Amino acid sequence: MNVKHNLQELTNIATRLRLHVVDMVAPSGQGYVQQGLGAADIFTTLYFAEATMDPANPFWPDRDRIFLTTAHNTAIFYATLAERGFFDVADLATYVTDGSPLEINSSERMGSFVEATCGSLGQGLSVAIGCALAAKRQGRASRFYVILGDGEMQEGQVWEAAMYAGTQGLDNLCIIVDYNFVQSEGPMDLVMSLEPIMDKMESFGFVCQEVDGNDIESLLAAYDMARTTKNKPSFIKANTLMGKGVASLEGLMFHQLRFPPEVAASARAELEMQL
Repeated sequence: MNVKHNLQELTNIATRLRLHVVDMVAPSGQGYVQQGLGAADIFTTLYFAEATMDPANPFWPDRDRIFLTTAHNTAIFYATLAERGFFDVADLATYVTDGSPLEINSSERMGSFVEATCGSLGQGLSVAIGCALAAKRQGRASRFYVILGDGEMQEGQVWEAAMYAGTQGLDNLCIIVDYNFVQSEGPMDLVMSLEPIMDKMESFGFVCQEVDGNDIESLLAAYDMARTTKNKPSFIKANTLMGKGVASLEGLMFHQLRFPPEVAASARAELEMQL
């Protein structure tokens, strides 16, 4: 079931998730730290305030479903699942170690709470749309949330899927783009600009919102609007700050960050001060 938290509780949860990201990536000395820190508020609000689910019954057919299609951004994903009660927080220490199910790309061998294996970027939205359409035909109240990356939006399959979702009027579908303005090859606008992305998605039949993806109240309001929209899917452009929560890392546009022990220790100390 969904859990009701006040704003301060959600803020504290987001900070704990950021601490987990730091601790999980620190042993390897490099990884997707910046994306995890930046997206922590999106994951917090989805898993701890918006989506209806039951960790004790992960196969519940009427659960809301969250698809992480940027499946490499797993530090924040696994941290969220553990804090939400899907598995033991202690297991986070096995992140990307040999034999651990906590792989760098999340897969369904983790359990049913990983709704799809999305190691190839661009495919997750198609899977989610198929599930959303099936739920509609079955008369289920489930909602389907899809976390996309801004770089991932350059994939052609995303646009084909979006056109189909708009045509079908899938009002149980909500896309959230973690818009951090960078991809592996460099800044978004220098590689392949998506703009005007809001106009494009509106032309496909989506109700579109642009919010501060690091503002919990704005995210909750956006989800509320999406949930009450009828006959149209929703698209939320959530602008996030890479490295959010750690002053020395904020705004550093690294797709994969070198993370030496002294930087990790400093980041951990700063986040602990926020609790």
